[in-house]
Amino acid sequence: MTIVIGFEGSANKIGIGIIKDGEVLSNPRRTYITPPGQGFMPGDTARHHRGVILTVLKEALEEAGIQPADIDCVAYTKGPGMGAPLVTVAIVARTVAQLWGKPLLGVNHCIGHIEMGRLITKANNPTVLYVSGGNTQVIAYSERRYRIFGETIDIAVGNCLDRFARVIKISNDPSPGYNIEQMAKKGKRYVELPYTVKGMDVSFSGILSYIEEAANKMLSADQCTPEDLCFSLQETVFAMLVEITERAMAHCGSQEVLIVGGVGCNLRLQEMMGVMCQERGAKLFATDERFCIDNGAMIAQAGWEMFRSGQVTQLEDSWITQR
Repeated sequence: MTIVIGFEGSANKIGIGIIKDGEVLSNPRRTYITPPGQGFMPGDTARHHRGVILTVLKEALEEAGIQPADIDCVAYTKGPGMGAPLVTVAIVARTVAQLWGKPLLGVNHCIGHIEMGRLITKANNPTVLYVSGGNTQVIAYSERRYRIFGETIDIAVGNCLDRFARVIKISNDPSPGYNIEQMAKKGKRYVELPYTVKGMDVSFSGILSYIEEAANKMLSADQCTPEDLCFSLQETVFAMLVEITERAMAHCGSQEVLIVGGVGCNLRLQEMMGVMCQERGAKLFATDERFCIDNGAMIAQAGWEMFRSGQVTQLEDSWITQR
């Protein structure tokens, strides 16, 4: 029996999860939410995390019904992510590891998402679409490594959605992406937007620039509604993601797709990907917001697998990286 506690805080969510041999014992989380029209700054986000992290740690231990002595390893997000929040979480992880006399383990944030998705869905060897506010990648396991077969060449799809939400002042509570999804369900008119796929890669900066400039003009002229714009943006960017995922599946000979990352909660994205998989005779795997969105359990699960294989991070090597 191996129990690992995982600390995640690479962006605006702070989460601490505890995993015991593939079982999620606890996974509490807090989110730093800013007013409509605003993003979250690294310093402000770090201050939020500092203010709640010990409360979240206490919740995680109490919910799991364990003591620090029961834990075998302390895992934390080493990166990629925002520098100030990452440092905040790494300091706490280092501190508790030394106080409790436990080994420390730095975990790649992206691997955490993938391993959590595999644990929950039981996907065997999927082509992974990793979509979030900071990352957009198509990944598959090949020759003993996770390899990137396609990615964004500029901004992430989640960043594109978040920044559009700021333009038309959509609420950040619980998240701009979720609110765009709900508004898109009421959209009735498709507004044609730039569609940029370059081989296995995608680009979202052009579509964002176009819709940032066009949105207020079209809305003020009653050419469309905010719901129409949400619908059109989702349909366009998700079609791009389905296209490059299908291309990666064909290249890898894969019959499984796993969607991970915060944007992976979007039911319309799952629906579109499901249609593609059905046409190919493939299977789609996805999780809900408990495990798609950044959380501590995903870091604990990746840490569990790494610790069981004999890996640890020495204190002098327990730095963080934004990339």
